[in-house]
Parts: sequence; structure tokens; C-alpha cells
Amino acid sequence: MKVHFFAADTPQARQAKDALIRLYTDTPLERSDVVVALGGDGSMLRALHDSVKHKRPVFGMNRGSIGFLLNTYREEGLMERLKKAHTVQINPLRMQVKTMAGKIRDELAMNEVSLLRETHQTAKLRIRIDNVVRLEELICDGIIVATPAGSTAYNLSAYGPIIPLDAGILALTPISAFRPRRWRGALLPQSSRIVFDILEANNRPVSAVADFTEIRDVETVEVWRDETIEISLLFDPEMNLDERIIKEQFMP
Repeated sequence: MKVHFFAADTPQARQAKDALIRLYTDTPLERSDVVVALGGDGSMLRALHDSVKHKRPVFGMNRGSIGFLLNTYREEGLMERLKKAHTVQINPLRMQVKTMAGKIRDELAMNEVSLLRETHQTAKLRIRIDNVVRLEELICDGIIVATPAGSTAYNLSAYGPIIPLDAGILALTPISAFRPRRWRGALLPQSSRIVFDILEANNRPVSAVADFTEIRDVETVEVWRDETIEISLLFDPEMNLDERIIKEQFMP
């Protein structure tokens, strides 16, 4: 099995990569069978984005902090672990943005799409779902559309729900909602197409972020699950991601 090693730009991750290359050698991404990502969840996201074009499965090993999407780091027995690994298939979100300058941008998000205010003023958003206006005006610091895999990340810190992988839903979670103050978000079918219209965009500029890619001064943002792209995450049998997501809901 030919392995491409991807490491975060940290001493701990770089040292791990050097040690693994000495044991297993490194193969360029385009000629590899699998990507082994070393770092934290952010590095895992970057490895997933890099692997989309070449359709390579990604096996992460934690050389960061939390590492929710990663396996335990061990140097020995890597090939056996890769052969026995369980596969979790995910579809990313596609974010299509129209900026105030009239440019159209497309980006993918494995975890979430976030809209964030750029200045001291709150954002004003209109929310349309499947061509129906569901919220005429939301005044807030921002809003998140999270996948099940990303529901334990930024979404959770904004008090959004944790979603089991096979639930077939997306989380729509406001960030510091001011009006309507009691609105806490929604759970939507994963087939939903969500459109955010930025109201008063000149005075209240908003940026849109797909995982780690930010586009500033947006006018309209459309988000949907891209079923044409399937990404494979590899996990050790004992690192059951479904079980970890359930356990996370009962953490103190």
C-alpha cells in the first residue's frame, strides 16, 4: 500500500512525519493509495480538501490537541491498521457565493459553512430554504450550517446540536442571535438548499467561510450538500465515530 503523509506545520507533527517516512517511505499524493494526516482536526480538514481531487481515503493520526476525527498516533503496525480500518463516507457542503463586487466563488466544506460579521455592527440576514423565506430578518453575529461530521466543532461551541452521522440532517445554528432573540436555529433535511441574503451589506459587511477558506464582502450565499463528491475517512475499528458522537452528547 502506497502512503502519502500530510503533516501540520508544527514540531510534533513534522517529527511524526519524519519518523513514519523512515519506516514506510512517502509517495506523492497523485500516486498514493491512501493519505495519512498528522496533526489536529484542522490538519485533517486540510488533508481532506487536498485529497478530494485525487479521491484518496484519509487516515488521520492525532499529533494535535483534540483530534476528534483522528486515530491514536502509533508508529508501529501502520500498514496492518490501514488494511483493517473502517471507512466512513461523507459528502461535503458546497458553498456558492456572490460578492458585492459581482464575483461568483465556489468552495467546499467538510465541517461547516459560517457567515460572520466583519465589523462592530451585527449582520442582518434573510434565510431562504428551498425557495421559501423562513426568516425575513435575523440580526446576529453570524450563522453556521454544519454537517454531522462537523457538528461537534464550531457548531457545538455555538450551542448547536450534535448530529449522528446517519441522521440525514444539517444543523442551522445562529451565533449570538439578537433578533429574534429566542431563535436557537433549526435542523434541516440534508437535501435542503439554503440561501442567505445579506441585508444592508454596505453598512453591515459579512464574510463567508467554508471550513478555513474565507470570502469577504458577500452579498448572497447558497449552501447545499454536494452528493457528487464522496470522501472516505478511515478509522481503527475501536475508534467508532458514531459511538464517539453519541458519547460527546453526554460529556460534562
